[in-house]
Amino acid sequence: MPEGDTVWQAASRLHTALAGKVLTRSDLRVPKYATTDLTGRTVLDVTPRGKHLLTRIEGGLTLHSHLRMDGSWKVYANDQRWTGGPAHQIRAVLGTHDRTAVGYRLPVLELLRTPDEERVVGHLGPDLLGPDWDPERALANLLADPARPLGEALLDQRNLAGIGNVYKSELCFLLGATPWLPVGALPADRATKLPALARKLLETNRDRPIRSTTGRRGQDLFVYGRAPRPCLRCGTPVRAADQGDGSRDRPTYWCPACQTGPAPAPGSPLTRRIRPRTSN
Repeated sequence: MPEGDTVWQAASRLHTALAGKVLTRSDLRVPKYATTDLTGRTVLDVTPRGKHLLTRIEGGLTLHSHLRMDGSWKVYANDQRWTGGPAHQIRAVLGTHDRTAVGYRLPVLELLRTPDEERVVGHLGPDLLGPDWDPERALANLLADPARPLGEALLDQRNLAGIGNVYKSELCFLLGATPWLPVGALPADRATKLPALARKLLETNRDRPIRSTTGRRGQDLFVYGRAPRPCLRCGTPVRAADQGDGSRDRPTYWCPACQTGPAPAPGSPLTRRIRPRTSN
């Protein structure tokens, strides 16, 4: 799933292509908005909010989209071939005199009044890359349920907005805690630095084409996607398992030597069997 840095990049591309320009083409390919015509209206801005995208349009309208697992927005010059996927996967087309933004596989696409944006993003916690970032509030949100596993708490966008499965796994590694450690059991010094560390990771990567948490070329992530290869820090095979939050499509990764706390035992129903990759 695209995370806060990826959504920030998408918003930046869309804002550069559309903001301040009049729409000459509008095609929302979902039944509810099939007859909606936005042509002739000026795009005011494109703003990211956690993992949500808000495209604000003249006349008090906002086009709200969420990428979920595999959605994307692509921007093309008007003479350029669209290459984001087959035509039946297109959910939105917004065109100006020189650029066209195409939304592929968007599971969430809705048009609402701009004053009603809080209805779709008002539940979110402080945005790691947004102007509302508040580390003290984010930490208080995380610690409000001290028995909750750290990995689940980090993924809950009501606590802080922008973290997905990659950053969850990497943050837990950098904090030296397994994703199943109760968040209240995280030592106070590590808990205190968690919000700043999370923000630093996303800020560092929001302008990068390839996400990196290690600073090592060719070895971009400490644990995510690395099972069962050796941990970059200690050489112990990295393990993978389901978080246990009911989702089977978001495996979590951890080093059993570098990270302390509870974890699924080898052979547990949660444990993932993953073939080793040949690259680093």
